[in-house]
Parts: sequence; structure tokens; C-alpha cells
Amino acid sequence: MAAYLVADIDVTNPAQFEEYKKLAPAAIAKYGGRYLIRGGAYEAIQGDWKPQRLTMVEFDSMEKAKAFYHSPESQVAIKARKGAANMKMLLVQGI
Repeated sequence: MAAYLVADIDVTNPAQFEEYKKLAPAAIAKYGGRYLIRGGAYEAIQGDWKPQRLTMVEFDSMEKAKAFYHSPESQVAIKARKGAANMKMLLVQGI
């Protein structure tokens, strides 16, 4: 069953965040992830949610998504992101 990683990212240091953006895609791809949303325009149509930068990645399963997140590759990307962005992230099981 598919799983989705959803992140709301508040970029605080755009230059440093560029390094994270170079590292994350390879780590995601290695664990079978596919970007569905990576930034871009949005329009809130209900409620007061105001994400800064929204990202959504699809994985084949929760296990694959967790393997990605805890992987050495992901941890390198996370270290590169430290001080460059505040991130809220969750995993959601699909149907």
C-alpha cells in the first residue's frame, strides 16, 4: 500500500537550502520515492493552513518511506538542511 511523505518547509536560508535540494532527490529515488509536489504555487481553498513550501513524495509502502527517512543518505541531507529550513513532516498511509 502506498505511503506519502508530506512536508511543510519554511526556508530560512535559501542559499544553504540549495545544498539540501541537491542531496534529497537522490536519497528519495534510491528508496523508490517519487516527487508528486515540490514547491510550486498553491491556493488554500478551506481553512487557514498556509504552508511555506509544500512537498509530497510517494513511496510504495510505509516501510520504504521509513527506510528512506532513516537512511544514511537522508541523514546527510538532513544535516545539510540544518539551519537552512524548519520542516514539519509526516508520513501518511495511502489507500
